[in-house]
Amino acid sequence: MLKVGVIGLGSISDLHIKPYANHPETELVAFCDMNKNRLEAAGKRYDVSNLYTAYQELLTDTEVEAVSICTWNATHAEIAIAALNAGKHVLVEKPLCTTLEEGIQVEEAVKASGKVLQVGFVRRYAKNTKLIKSFLDNGDFGELYYAKASCIRRLGNPGGWFSDKERSGGGPLMDLGVHMIDICWYLMGKPKPVSVSGHTYSVLGNRSNIQNLSFYKASDYDASLNSVEDLATALIRFENGASLYIDVSFTMHAVQDEVSVKLYGDKGGFELEPKLAMTTEKHDTIINITPQIDHLNFQFEEAFQSEIDHFVSSCLGKTTTLSPVEDGLEVMKMLCGAYESASLGKEVLL
Repeated sequence: MLKVGVIGLGSISDLHIKPYANHPETELVAFCDMNKNRLEAAGKRYDVSNLYTAYQELLTDTEVEAVSICTWNATHAEIAIAALNAGKHVLVEKPLCTTLEEGIQVEEAVKASGKVLQVGFVRRYAKNTKLIKSFLDNGDFGELYYAKASCIRRLGNPGGWFSDKERSGGGPLMDLGVHMIDICWYLMGKPKPVSVSGHTYSVLGNRSNIQNLSFYKASDYDASLNSVEDLATALIRFENGASLYIDVSFTMHAVQDEVSVKLYGDKGGFELEPKLAMTTEKHDTIINITPQIDHLNFQFEEAFQSEIDHFVSSCLGKTTTLSPVEDGLEVMKMLCGAYESASLGKEVLL
């Protein structure tokens, strides 16, 4: 039985807490949040009595063996290092950190502690990803040489800490781009990135004036605060000659929201988002393939349950994580490189 504490009880925390509650080999024993009312409400809802308003106090709780870190981005590295030093296993929400220096420090703490650290790249754990990975591992698509991914919101700046660069580290590139870059890079076989050309745009603001169209708002939403970009693009080149292009936005004049993930190889290609589809060539004919599975699209709750299940198995020594600290650091190199390129106005080497 793995005894777990959750640090940070904002909206993403439910996607951690519920899977732990569902798991037969875990017990939720501690919660931490700076908001005392939210902390007490969660404790009552999930029957957790060890409640802390400071993460340092939770980490002294000897009953806690592993933690999920669900706080804002700028605290991820600090809390992860402290948790590892306290002898806890760590599942840290993406991104791993907000600077490369922090990422290196986390990696060193993981090595020194001997504990599991899993980065919250939840799309790696989705059923569709696992299915397409089996095709890739069997060479069905050949050598992947190009990928492109989009996560476009026409109106979707969550506000709160998401729109505060000091706490978030960035806007849609840091929040959405991290998923797009990671899932493509992972499925491409994690080739070494060598350069990136990035662009960011701060043109529309958070568009809090818009009426008649609802959108997700963070629990600490404040329409007056916005210091992050609206839109970001990045072209990443890899050592093996492959490339990846992404564009992500919190807000732009788009007809509709869009999520797409597409990868292309010399024997075939596939789309992971908005729904799974494959294409190949046989007998001089191009063939589109639709697998017969329960869901062709990404299932959030199912993927988070799979991610938590894998983390628990890793902590119990039954398997190894699919998203280790080394991968979190490599993705951060690409993210930070894109921001650096955007600020310099030229391609940068990684």
